[in-house]
Amino acid sequence: MNEMQLSMRLRTVAEEIPKNTVVADIGSDHAYLPCYAYLNNMIKGAIAGEVNDGPLKSAVNQVKRCGITDHISVRKGNGLAVIEPNEVEVVIIAGMGGQLISNILNEGKDKLKGVQRLILQPNVGSRFVRLWLRQNGWTLIREQILEEDDKIYEILTAEKGEDKELYKKNEEAMLLFGPLLLKEKHPAFRKKWAHELENWKRIMKQMEDADESDTLLERKNNINKKIQLAEGVL
Repeated sequence: MNEMQLSMRLRTVAEEIPKNTVVADIGSDHAYLPCYAYLNNMIKGAIAGEVNDGPLKSAVNQVKRCGITDHISVRKGNGLAVIEPNEVEVVIIAGMGGQLISNILNEGKDKLKGVQRLILQPNVGSRFVRLWLRQNGWTLIREQILEEDDKIYEILTAEKGEDKELYKKNEEAMLLFGPLLLKEKHPAFRKKWAHELENWKRIMKQMEDADESDTLLERKNNINKKIQLAEGVL
């Protein structure tokens, strides 16, 4: 993978960027995504944010090598601390856990002024992301799921707005599986949740011989609810 040939996961993320916008790529790693987007005339400019020195140095070198330092600013900082209000129109956070993504968004809410679109790709825990969006006035406009190198990824695209209709039927199921993904039930969706269902059943079996406690009972109830939901959609 390089600045001209992204993974399928990152190409799908890039395709969600509205044309001629300014983008913040949070946790940019080598800055392949913003370099690719600029060199393919998809964006006006970008901020590549990194908190760790190693990836930060890689991103700086990558932008220099591409000769686009006037258009892509590489900045060190945690989460949305690398941007200012009204500085970017699109925020991308890809390749992290869903809980971490929701924490980043929550801690940097004041930096989202002027942002028109969020493109979020949680590796796990998409429910946390959907819940944050729902609670903070953002609505899903697209959900995608894909398989690459034996891993399954979800890509959530959101814009400001009410989402009452999305979660009207069964809020817990919609948060867990994704209201838009549920409509399509892509083969990767079925594969992911069949695997999760098998895993939850295995955990329940392992807990059969454990000593009962309030904590264990609560965990069993939570997993059993997920099993019922998954069986209902597969």
